[in-house]
Amino acid sequence: MKTNVVEAFSGEMESPVKSEAELRILEETYCSHGDTVHYTAKPKFFEECDGSYVYDRAGTPFLDLQMWYSAVNFGYRNERLNAAAHRQLDRLPQVASQYLHREKVELAAMIAQDAERKFGHKGRVHFNVGGSQAVEDSLKLVRNYTGGKSLMFAFEGGYHGRTLGASAITSSYRYRRRYGHFGDRAQFIEFPYHFRGPKGMSKEEYGQHCVQKFARLFESEYNGVWDPKAGKSEYAAFYIEPIQGTGGYVIPPMNFFVELKKVLDDHGILLVVDEIQMGVYRTGKLWSIEHFGVSPDALVFGKAITNGLNPLSGVWAREEMINPEIFPPGSTHSTFASNPMGTAVALETMKMLEEEDFGAAIMAKGAYFLDGLRQLQKRHAIVGEVDGLGLALRMEICKDDSYTPDKATMDWLCDEGMKGDIQVGSKMYGLVLDVGGYHKNVITFAPNLLITREEIDLAIALLDQLLTRAARR
Repeated sequence: MKTNVVEAFSGEMESPVKSEAELRILEETYCSHGDTVHYTAKPKFFEECDGSYVYDRAGTPFLDLQMWYSAVNFGYRNERLNAAAHRQLDRLPQVASQYLHREKVELAAMIAQDAERKFGHKGRVHFNVGGSQAVEDSLKLVRNYTGGKSLMFAFEGGYHGRTLGASAITSSYRYRRRYGHFGDRAQFIEFPYHFRGPKGMSKEEYGQHCVQKFARLFESEYNGVWDPKAGKSEYAAFYIEPIQGTGGYVIPPMNFFVELKKVLDDHGILLVVDEIQMGVYRTGKLWSIEHFGVSPDALVFGKAITNGLNPLSGVWAREEMINPEIFPPGSTHSTFASNPMGTAVALETMKMLEEEDFGAAIMAKGAYFLDGLRQLQKRHAIVGEVDGLGLALRMEICKDDSYTPDKATMDWLCDEGMKGDIQVGSKMYGLVLDVGGYHKNVITFAPNLLITREEIDLAIALLDQLLTRAARR
């Protein structure tokens, strides 16, 4: 191995473009495997991207149906957003976060004014770099506002990031297992995952059932979360994803959050909404919580606000939680928070969204895509369930009984799509899929929001071939 690494380096002057084999030697030796790349044995190299596609060195187009985990909502190399990045790069690409720049202020105002119109509360916006970091900031806001309460509610199947604080409110123990004791770990509450819920209940009935189970915690002091004499809860906030992301794009009944919010309001518990994956029109609205008729106390965003061009995230919170008297300068800090490259692209994104009726177009495309997935469900027994809201769509891969989770086949489908050998017409394609779900057997679809109907048809054709191959293997 050492000899090969040296050889890979020694040829640098003669061969500036390394072969894939040389790159793999270097990656194997010098890159940490602690990230998610090595979920697969031999990760794919890509060279270019455009629109809904990424391309390997051979020029094979791979239709991307996950778009960097819903970070590139407006297509790879979006001309308008790329131009905004270039303009900012040539004018003010860097400035310390202790100073102001126009883009930060205008962006914060746009987000806060939009939230005030929709949620009925004046608020402010606090920026950071990544989603997990914004979740951390929101935890500081909540703990500070509630007098230091450190316990939170969160959902089974919920995902909020992998920093230490975010891991504490993420249900998966595997993200915490090797890092010691988490004394502030959230209490995880059942989410209305109807496909795998109790039989004989409608989706709405199951939602009511989950709320009633949660409300029971406040019936007596002996349920462990509530002091009825003082009228105080030990818990500060409930962290939610309106539609579960890594949990498999599980969509709750429309009545669920209205009923849940009443329980929270009755007991003085804040509602913090994580829109990192579902925000910025993934579901046909700027924030997915808008579908469900409740107003959050705080809202965390990230990912697609910059179309994946430059990391930027943030928290919107009600004025009483975030005003300078209660959350003064220096309450939290990140060197690259509100960086001008990120805020410039995000500002252009927000302006773009105001100029067109993105919502109607996305809902129409989503309905068209979902109909195609339902047709596949009829033809393939291994498709247990399909569902979607806007262009957040799911397909659950099961055994031939259409119910028992089949992770092995799900993994195989992902690997098979990456071969780049699926023929449609006279052309060869690859297919980029993402895995989610409680049993890691769900394809979570987050396509380019500007995807065309022709590309949706191509997606269905490619999926049809993959599912057929899976049944024959």
